Amino acid sequence: MSGVLKIEISESMETLQQLLSQHKTAKMQQRVQVLYWVKTKQAETVEHLATLVGRHRTTVSRWLSEYRAGGLVQLLNIQTSPGRTRKIPPSVEAKLREELKDPQGFSSYKEIQVWLKAMCDLDVGYTVAHKLVRYRLKAKLKVPRPVHTKQKEGVVEEFKKKLLKD
Repeated sequence: MSGVLKIEISESMETLQQLLSQHKTAKMQQRVQVLYWVKTKQAETVEHLATLVGRHRTTVSRWLSEYRAGGLVQLLNIQTSPGRTRKIPPSVEAKLREELKDPQGFSSYKEIQVWLKAMCDLDVGYTVAHKLVRYRLKAKLKVPRPVHTKQKEGVVEEFKKKLLKD
């Protein structure tokens, strides 16, 4: 009869129950739950297991194949992608962090782009430079606000003194 499970679960029901309570993520719990249902004979086919767990039958079948191949360790080993490598390596980030500590520093993100091209031979876009400095390094380009040409000298200091008195 097709669809009937031909698998022997070596773990005990107590071990599976303990694993169910230990794992906090849904991915792990669902995988252990499938083994538990097979062990207690609550489900007899892959199709029934799939409907119980709310996954596609091929997913459940793949989980059971992983269990057959390497046991519980193989089943609970969830592969994750390492992701894309950064455009700016950590050594360049460290150099830039030191350069940002300089009091003169940079006046714009475009200037940072030029510095990266000249010093580190990295051609990165404006957005990459901005996100690196602003969000990853948590730095701000400190540029004083422009002062109006007609503003009298000392007016700002007087205002600050009055403000502190009140």
